[in-house]
Amino acid sequence: MADNTTPRAITCKAAVAWKQSEALKVEEVEVDPPNSTQVRIKMLYASMSHTDITCWNGSLFPVYPRILGHEGAGVIESVGEEVKGLKVGDTVMILYVGECGECSNCVSGKTNLCSRYPVTLTDDGTSRIYAKGQRIYRMFSSSTWSEYAVVESNYVVKVDPRMPLSHACLLTCGFTTGYGGVWKELKFEKGSTVAVLGLGAVGLGAVKASKILGASKIFGIDVNDMKLDMARAFGVTDFVNPKHSNKPISELIQEATGGLGVDYCIECTGVASLLNEAIASTKMGVGETVLISAPREEKAELNYIPIILGRTLKGTTFGGVKFHSDIPKIVEKCINKEINLGDLITHEVSLADINKGFLEYVKQPDCVKVIIKF
Repeated sequence: MADNTTPRAITCKAAVAWKQSEALKVEEVEVDPPNSTQVRIKMLYASMSHTDITCWNGSLFPVYPRILGHEGAGVIESVGEEVKGLKVGDTVMILYVGECGECSNCVSGKTNLCSRYPVTLTDDGTSRIYAKGQRIYRMFSSSTWSEYAVVESNYVVKVDPRMPLSHACLLTCGFTTGYGGVWKELKFEKGSTVAVLGLGAVGLGAVKASKILGASKIFGIDVNDMKLDMARAFGVTDFVNPKHSNKPISELIQEATGGLGVDYCIECTGVASLLNEAIASTKMGVGETVLISAPREEKAELNYIPIILGRTLKGTTFGGVKFHSDIPKIVEKCINKEINLGDLITHEVSLADINKGFLEYVKQPDCVKVIIKF
Protein backbone atom coordinates (compact mmCIF):
# COMPACT_ATOMS: atom_id res chain seq x y z
CA MET A 1 0.00 0.00 0.00
CA ALA A 2 1.32 3.44 -0.89
CA ASP A 3 2.39 5.74 1.95
CA ASN A 4 0.05 8.73 1.68
CA THR A 5 2.18 10.69 4.17
CA THR A 6 5.24 10.74 1.90
CA PRO A 7 5.63 14.23 0.36
CA ARG A 8 5.08 14.37 -3.38
CA ALA A 9 5.96 16.91 -6.03
CA ILE A 10 3.79 20.03 -5.95
CA THR A 11 2.60 21.93 -9.01
CA CYS A 12 2.38 25.66 -8.36
CA LYS A 13 3.19 29.08 -9.81
CA ALA A 14 6.54 30.85 -9.86
CA ALA A 15 8.07 33.88 -11.57
CA VAL A 16 10.74 32.58 -13.96
CA ALA A 17 13.52 34.65 -15.52
CA TRP A 18 14.10 32.71 -18.76
CA LYS A 19 16.69 35.12 -20.16
CA GLN A 20 18.85 37.96 -18.96
CA SER A 21 16.99 41.25 -18.48
CA GLU A 22 13.72 39.94 -19.93
CA ALA A 23 10.42 40.41 -18.15
CA LEU A 24 9.63 37.61 -15.71
CA LYS A 25 7.01 35.04 -16.68
CA VAL A 26 4.66 33.53 -14.14
CA GLU A 27 4.79 29.85 -15.04
CA GLU A 28 3.44 26.58 -13.75
CA VAL A 29 6.37 24.79 -12.08
CA GLU A 30 6.90 21.51 -10.32
CA VAL A 31 8.57 21.58 -6.91
CA ASP A 32 10.01 18.27 -5.76
CA PRO A 33 9.70 17.15 -2.13
CA PRO A 34 12.59 17.95 0.22
CA ASN A 35 15.50 15.60 0.63
CA SER A 36 16.50 14.33 4.07
CA THR A 37 17.96 17.63 5.30
CA GLN A 38 15.63 20.07 3.54
CA VAL A 39 12.22 21.62 4.17
CA ARG A 40 9.59 22.66 1.65
CA ILE A 41 7.97 25.98 2.44
CA LYS A 42 4.69 27.48 1.30
CA MET A 43 5.65 31.10 0.72
CA LEU A 44 3.40 33.75 2.25
CA TYR A 45 5.53 36.87 1.76
CA ALA A 46 8.64 37.74 -0.22
CA SER A 47 10.35 41.02 -0.95
CA MET A 48 12.46 42.59 -3.67
CA SER A 49 15.97 43.98 -3.42
CA HIS A 50 18.77 45.50 -5.45
CA THR A 51 20.56 42.13 -5.43
CA ASP A 52 17.64 40.52 -7.27
CA ILE A 53 18.03 43.12 -10.00
CA THR A 54 21.78 42.57 -10.34
CA CYS A 55 21.20 38.83 -10.72
CA TRP A 56 18.38 39.37 -13.22
CA ASN A 57 20.33 41.71 -15.49
CA GLY A 58 23.43 39.52 -15.53
CA SER A 59 25.68 41.77 -13.44
CA LEU A 60 26.02 39.05 -10.81
CA PHE A 61 26.11 35.27 -11.35
CA PRO A 62 24.29 35.17 -14.73
CA VAL A 63 22.60 31.76 -15.01
CA TYR A 64 19.20 31.16 -16.63
CA PRO A 65 16.46 30.09 -16.45
CA ARG A 66 16.20 30.94 -12.79
CA ILE A 67 13.74 31.93 -10.12
CA LEU A 68 14.82 35.08 -8.32
CA GLY A 69 14.12 36.18 -4.78
CA HIS A 70 16.14 35.57 -1.63
CA GLU A 71 14.04 37.34 0.98
CA GLY A 72 10.90 35.69 2.29
CA ALA A 73 8.80 34.07 4.97
CA GLY A 74 6.23 31.28 4.96
CA VAL A 75 5.03 28.09 6.60
CA ILE A 76 6.71 24.68 6.43
CA GLU A 77 4.67 22.22 4.34
CA SER A 78 6.97 19.16 4.59
CA VAL A 79 10.29 18.21 6.19
CA GLY A 80 13.08 15.73 5.45
CA GLU A 81 13.54 12.82 7.85
CA GLU A 82 16.83 14.14 9.24
CA VAL A 83 15.61 17.67 9.96
CA LYS A 84 15.70 18.65 13.62
CA GLY A 85 14.07 21.56 15.39
CA LEU A 86 11.59 22.29 12.60
CA LYS A 87 8.22 20.73 11.85
CA VAL A 88 5.29 20.99 9.49
CA GLY A 89 3.26 24.09 10.30
CA ASP A 90 6.14 26.22 11.63
CA THR A 91 6.22 29.78 10.31
CA VAL A 92 9.77 30.58 9.23
CA MET A 93 12.12 33.04 7.61
CA ILE A 94 14.45 31.96 4.79
CA LEU A 95 18.04 33.18 4.96
CA TYR A 96 21.16 32.60 2.87
CA VAL A 97 23.79 32.49 5.64
CA GLY A 98 24.01 29.30 7.70
CA GLU A 99 25.23 28.78 11.26
CA CYS A 100 26.30 25.34 12.47
CA GLY A 101 27.81 26.64 15.71
CA GLU A 102 30.62 24.08 15.53
CA CYS A 103 33.00 24.88 12.64
CA SER A 104 36.14 26.96 13.18
CA ASN A 105 34.48 30.06 11.74
CA CYS A 106 31.40 29.77 13.95
CA VAL A 107 33.32 29.20 17.18
CA SER A 108 35.84 31.96 16.41
CA GLY A 109 33.36 34.72 17.09
CA LYS A 110 35.00 36.69 14.30
CA THR A 111 32.57 36.06 11.45
CA ASN A 112 29.04 34.99 10.58
CA LEU A 113 30.21 33.02 7.54
CA CYS A 114 29.82 29.35 8.43
CA SER A 115 32.26 26.90 6.82
CA ARG A 116 29.81 24.00 6.94
CA TYR A 117 26.85 25.92 5.53
CA PRO A 118 28.41 28.62 3.31
CA VAL A 119 26.65 31.25 1.27
CA THR A 120 25.53 29.57 -1.95
CA LEU A 121 26.24 32.34 -4.45
CA THR A 122 25.22 30.31 -7.49
CA ASP A 123 22.96 27.30 -7.78
CA ASP A 124 24.87 24.19 -6.74
CA GLY A 125 22.91 21.85 -9.00
CA THR A 126 20.49 20.72 -6.32
CA SER A 127 17.55 22.90 -7.33
CA ARG A 128 14.33 20.93 -6.99
CA ILE A 129 12.18 23.09 -9.25
CA TYR A 130 11.31 22.29 -12.88
CA ALA A 131 9.37 24.07 -15.62
CA LYS A 132 8.67 22.95 -19.18
CA GLY A 133 10.76 19.85 -18.65
CA GLN A 134 13.94 21.56 -17.49
CA ARG A 135 15.57 22.30 -14.15
CA ILE A 136 15.25 25.91 -13.01
CA TYR A 137 18.25 27.47 -11.27
CA ARG A 138 17.84 28.93 -7.82
CA MET A 139 19.01 32.27 -6.49
CA PHE A 140 21.31 31.67 -3.53
CA SER A 141 19.82 28.89 -1.39
CA SER A 142 16.14 29.65 -1.85
CA SER A 143 14.35 31.37 -4.78
CA THR A 144 11.45 32.91 -2.91
CA TRP A 145 9.46 34.22 -5.88
CA SER A 146 7.62 30.93 -6.05
CA GLU A 147 4.56 29.66 -4.24
CA TYR A 148 6.74 26.89 -2.80
CA ALA A 149 10.48 26.78 -2.09
CA VAL A 150 12.78 23.93 -1.02
CA VAL A 151 15.58 25.01 1.30
CA GLU A 152 18.28 23.38 3.43
CA SER A 153 16.96 23.43 6.97
CA ASN A 154 20.03 25.21 8.31
CA TYR A 155 19.06 28.31 6.33
CA VAL A 156 15.63 28.45 7.96
CA VAL A 157 14.70 30.02 11.30
CA LYS A 158 11.37 30.13 13.14
CA VAL A 159 9.48 33.42 13.32
CA ASP A 160 8.44 34.78 16.70
CA PRO A 161 4.61 34.63 16.60
CA ARG A 162 4.46 38.28 17.73
CA MET A 163 6.20 39.32 14.51
CA PRO A 164 4.08 40.00 11.39
CA LEU A 165 5.31 37.82 8.52
CA SER A 166 5.26 40.77 6.16
CA HIS A 167 7.84 42.39 8.46
CA ALA A 168 9.77 39.17 9.07
CA CYS A 169 10.56 38.79 5.38
CA LEU A 170 12.31 42.18 5.49
CA LEU A 171 14.79 40.82 8.04
CA THR A 172 16.02 38.07 5.73
CA CYS A 173 18.49 40.32 3.91
CA GLY A 174 18.34 44.09 3.28
CA PHE A 175 17.51 45.84 6.54
CA THR A 176 19.39 43.27 8.64
CA THR A 177 22.48 43.60 6.44
CA GLY A 178 22.64 47.35 7.02
CA TYR A 179 21.79 47.07 10.70
CA GLY A 180 24.40 44.39 11.26
CA GLY A 181 27.02 46.29 9.28
CA VAL A 182 27.05 48.83 12.10
CA TRP A 183 26.11 46.63 15.07
CA LYS A 184 28.29 43.59 14.34
CA GLU A 185 31.11 44.81 12.11
CA LEU A 186 32.17 47.97 13.97
CA LYS A 187 33.37 48.55 17.52
CA PHE A 188 30.90 51.37 17.70
CA GLU A 189 31.30 53.95 20.47
CA LYS A 190 28.52 56.22 21.70
CA GLY A 191 28.95 59.68 20.20
CA SER A 192 30.52 58.41 16.97
CA THR A 193 29.87 60.12 13.65
CA VAL A 194 28.59 58.08 10.71
CA ALA A 195 27.97 58.53 7.00
CA VAL A 196 25.64 56.14 5.16
CA LEU A 197 25.82 56.10 1.36
CA GLY A 198 22.50 55.01 -0.13
CA LEU A 199 19.24 55.16 1.80
CA GLY A 200 17.35 52.11 0.63
CA ALA A 201 16.37 49.37 3.07
CA VAL A 202 20.04 48.44 3.66
CA GLY A 203 21.10 52.02 4.30
CA LEU A 204 18.15 52.70 6.58
CA GLY A 205 19.12 49.61 8.56
CA ALA A 206 22.59 51.10 9.04
CA VAL A 207 21.04 54.42 10.04
CA LYS A 208 18.77 52.79 12.63
CA ALA A 209 21.62 50.81 14.19
CA SER A 210 23.74 53.98 14.37
CA LYS A 211 20.93 55.81 16.15
CA ILE A 212 20.26 52.99 18.61
CA LEU A 213 23.99 52.75 19.41
CA GLY A 214 24.17 56.48 20.15
CA ALA A 215 25.74 58.18 17.14
CA SER A 216 26.08 61.94 17.57
CA LYS A 217 25.84 62.67 13.83
CA ILE A 218 24.39 60.50 11.08
CA PHE A 219 24.92 61.76 7.54
CA GLY A 220 22.54 60.15 5.06
CA ILE A 221 23.69 60.46 1.45
CA ASP A 222 21.26 59.86 -1.40
CA VAL A 223 20.49 61.45 -4.78
CA ASN A 224 16.74 61.18 -4.18
CA ASP A 225 15.23 64.02 -2.13
CA MET A 226 12.08 61.94 -1.59
CA LYS A 227 14.11 59.82 0.85
CA LEU A 228 14.48 62.79 3.21
CA ASP A 229 11.45 62.28 5.48
CA MET A 230 11.97 58.55 5.92
CA ALA A 231 15.69 59.06 6.46
CA ARG A 232 14.98 61.46 9.29
CA ALA A 233 12.39 59.13 10.78
CA PHE A 234 15.02 56.36 10.96
CA GLY A 235 17.64 58.65 12.51
CA VAL A 236 19.51 60.69 9.89
CA THR A 237 20.55 64.04 11.35
CA ASP A 238 22.07 65.51 8.16
CA PHE A 239 20.70 64.65 4.73
CA VAL A 240 23.10 65.19 1.82
CA ASN A 241 22.10 65.07 -1.84
CA PRO A 242 25.35 65.22 -3.83
CA LYS A 243 23.43 66.26 -6.93
CA HIS A 244 22.96 69.68 -5.32
CA SER A 245 26.71 70.31 -5.35
CA ASN A 246 29.59 70.04 -7.79
CA LYS A 247 31.84 68.75 -5.00
CA PRO A 248 32.61 65.07 -4.39
CA ILE A 249 30.80 63.35 -1.53
CA SER A 250 33.99 62.98 0.51
CA GLU A 251 34.64 66.72 0.31
CA LEU A 252 31.08 67.50 1.43
CA ILE A 253 31.46 65.21 4.43
CA GLN A 254 34.89 66.55 5.29
CA GLU A 255 33.57 70.13 5.18
CA ALA A 256 30.60 69.23 7.38
CA THR A 257 32.91 67.72 10.02
CA GLY A 258 35.46 70.52 10.27
CA GLY A 259 37.85 68.82 7.86
CA LEU A 260 38.10 65.64 9.94
CA GLY A 261 35.67 63.24 8.30
CA VAL A 262 33.41 60.76 10.06
CA ASP A 263 34.41 57.86 12.29
CA TYR A 264 32.53 55.34 10.17
CA CYS A 265 31.15 55.15 6.65
CA ILE A 266 28.72 52.47 5.45
CA GLU A 267 28.66 52.03 1.65
CA CYS A 268 25.26 50.67 0.60
CA THR A 269 24.97 51.63 -3.07
CA GLY A 270 27.05 48.99 -4.84
CA VAL A 271 28.40 51.71 -7.15
CA ALA A 272 32.10 50.99 -7.65
CA SER A 273 33.10 54.62 -8.13
CA LEU A 274 31.71 55.53 -4.70
CA LEU A 275 33.97 53.14 -2.79
CA ASN A 276 36.85 55.60 -2.79
CA GLU A 277 34.48 58.42 -1.81
CA ALA A 278 33.29 56.36 1.14
CA ILE A 279 36.84 55.68 2.35
CA ALA A 280 37.91 59.31 1.91
CA SER A 281 34.89 60.47 3.93
CA THR A 282 36.36 58.93 7.10
CA LYS A 283 38.93 60.23 9.56
CA MET A 284 42.62 59.85 8.82
CA GLY A 285 44.25 57.23 11.01
CA VAL A 286 41.10 55.78 12.56
CA GLY A 287 38.29 55.91 10.01
CA GLU A 288 36.53 52.66 9.08
CA THR A 289 34.44 51.88 6.01
CA VAL A 290 32.13 48.88 5.68
CA LEU A 291 31.31 47.73 2.15
CA ILE A 292 27.86 46.15 2.17
CA SER A 293 25.82 46.29 -1.01
CA ALA A 294 25.96 43.74 -3.83
CA PRO A 295 28.21 45.23 -6.54
CA ARG A 296 26.88 46.49 -9.82
CA GLU A 297 30.39 45.85 -11.17
CA GLU A 298 32.76 43.16 -9.96
CA LYS A 299 35.88 45.36 -9.97
CA ALA A 300 36.73 48.79 -8.60
CA GLU A 301 39.91 50.82 -8.73
CA LEU A 302 41.10 51.55 -5.22
CA ASN A 303 42.96 54.72 -4.24
CA TYR A 304 45.89 53.71 -2.04
CA ILE A 305 46.67 57.00 -0.31
CA PRO A 306 43.54 57.27 1.91
CA ILE A 307 44.11 53.70 3.12
CA ILE A 308 47.86 54.19 3.67
CA LEU A 309 46.87 57.11 5.89
CA GLY A 310 45.42 54.69 8.40
CA ARG A 311 41.88 54.12 7.22
CA THR A 312 40.33 50.65 7.19
CA LEU A 313 38.05 48.98 4.61
CA LYS A 314 36.03 45.89 5.47
CA GLY A 315 33.56 43.86 3.47
CA THR A 316 30.61 42.02 4.97
CA THR A 317 27.90 39.53 4.06
CA PHE A 318 24.52 39.83 5.81
CA GLY A 319 26.10 42.50 8.01
CA GLY A 320 28.00 39.95 10.08
CA VAL A 321 24.70 38.77 11.57
CA LYS A 322 24.36 35.15 12.73
CA PHE A 323 20.82 34.01 12.19
CA HIS A 324 20.49 31.75 15.24
CA SER A 325 22.44 33.98 17.63
CA ASP A 326 21.60 37.50 16.45
CA ILE A 327 18.29 37.58 14.56
CA PRO A 328 16.20 37.10 17.76
CA LYS A 329 17.78 40.26 19.22
CA ILE A 330 16.72 42.32 16.20
CA VAL A 331 13.25 40.74 16.26
CA GLU A 332 12.87 41.79 19.90
CA LYS A 333 13.61 45.40 18.98
CA CYS A 334 10.96 45.19 16.26
CA ILE A 335 8.39 43.82 18.69
CA ASN A 336 9.28 46.57 21.20
CA LYS A 337 8.76 49.19 18.46
CA GLU A 338 12.36 50.38 18.59
CA ILE A 339 12.43 49.42 14.90
CA ASN A 340 9.38 50.01 12.70
CA LEU A 341 9.89 47.75 9.69
CA GLY A 342 6.42 48.48 8.36
CA ASP A 343 7.61 51.96 7.41
CA LEU A 344 9.88 50.38 4.80
CA ILE A 345 7.01 48.79 2.88
CA THR A 346 5.96 51.25 0.20
CA HIS A 347 4.41 48.87 -2.35
CA GLU A 348 2.69 45.46 -2.35
CA VAL A 349 1.97 43.17 -5.31
CA SER A 350 0.67 39.68 -5.97
CA LEU A 351 2.80 37.07 -7.73
CA ALA A 352 0.67 37.57 -10.85
CA ASP A 353 1.65 41.25 -10.91
CA ILE A 354 5.32 40.70 -10.09
CA ASN A 355 6.58 42.59 -13.15
CA LYS A 356 4.69 45.68 -12.03
CA GLY A 357 6.67 45.58 -8.81
CA PHE A 358 9.98 44.44 -10.27
CA LEU A 359 10.08 46.58 -13.39
CA GLU A 360 7.95 49.59 -12.40
CA TYR A 361 7.57 50.17 -8.66
CA VAL A 362 11.26 49.62 -7.79
CA LYS A 363 12.16 52.47 -10.16
CA GLN A 364 9.79 54.97 -8.56
CA PRO A 365 11.51 57.62 -6.44
CA ASP A 366 9.31 56.94 -3.41
CA CYS A 367 9.95 53.18 -3.45
CA VAL A 368 11.86 51.63 -0.57
CA LYS A 369 10.58 48.07 -0.38
CA VAL A 370 8.19 46.08 -2.57
CA ILE A 371 6.70 42.99 -0.99
CA ILE A 372 4.94 40.09 -2.69
CA LYS A 373 1.90 38.71 -0.90
CA PHE A 374 1.11 35.16 -2.00
